[in-house]
Amino acid sequence: MDVTTDERDFDRLVSADERVEPRDWMPEGYRRTLIRQIAQHAHSEIIGMQPEGNWIARAPSLRRKAILIAKVQDEAGHGLYLYGAAETLGVERADLLELLHTGRQKYSAAFNYPTPTWADVAAIGWLGDGAAIMNQVPLTRCSYGPYARAMTRVCKEESFHQRQGFEAMAVLCAGTPAQKQMAQDALDRWWWPVLMLFGPSDEASAHSARSMAWGIKRFSNDELRQRFVDATVPQADHLGLRIPDPDLRLEADGHYRFTPVDWNEFADAISGNGPCSRERIAHRVDAHEDGAWVRAAAQAYADKHGDRAARGAAA
Repeated sequence: MDVTTDERDFDRLVSADERVEPRDWMPEGYRRTLIRQIAQHAHSEIIGMQPEGNWIARAPSLRRKAILIAKVQDEAGHGLYLYGAAETLGVERADLLELLHTGRQKYSAAFNYPTPTWADVAAIGWLGDGAAIMNQVPLTRCSYGPYARAMTRVCKEESFHQRQGFEAMAVLCAGTPAQKQMAQDALDRWWWPVLMLFGPSDEASAHSARSMAWGIKRFSNDELRQRFVDATVPQADHLGLRIPDPDLRLEADGHYRFTPVDWNEFADAISGNGPCSRERIAHRVDAHEDGAWVRAAAQAYADKHGDRAARGAAA
């Protein structure tokens, strides 16, 4: 098959580690892959507000409440950045939300787990946002410009979130025996769901290799998961906490060997059968429907003032 000029230009951009921009020609498979990945990422940010958001009114101090409000607000902003990046690929935000609400697009399985104690909020910040940083910093070098630029700001905020979570865990671990046990219990609950955040194993992933070839991703799911474990185990040691994996061990090559994720549990959680899956989607749909009047009012205002601006320009 003859290679077109457009294809050659696209291959040159990717090979040279340059950015593909919205007006550039791109293969349809590249566009579809980006839409799927960015939409799933955006959905995860929006759904991910819920496990922590339900602790805002119950935070143990005014300081913790203010930090948590800021963090949840950041997550909403991340979702908006990412939906905006997806829209540059020719999709409508409303259509992506409809796909989320009807279960036809997925989000990270970890957000389908409950947060029964305050320590779970700390664990999500330390572990969940630590995993997000590991996953997302390479995306600042993504071959698609709008996605890469969105991730630059997201990662700066995720760094704050991770430090906040680790500090909250450190305070619990330095407190009473009951508080330290609460921190250990939260680590026990979140360790495996967070390892799921990196996605399926390389052998099972249908998209990872192609995404890496296109420069959308820089590292495979298993590479990033290993990096996260290597970075996090020493942090747990510093806190005096135990990673809930009896087979975890440090090898001579400097990497920690760990028990594989339960991929059956992962499949259940990501397909809508997790402990809180139905609750999360129902809450999201209710919030979307409750906000319909705001969207309608904003659209009416935009239409009115857009018409006025157009008449002024014509005059």
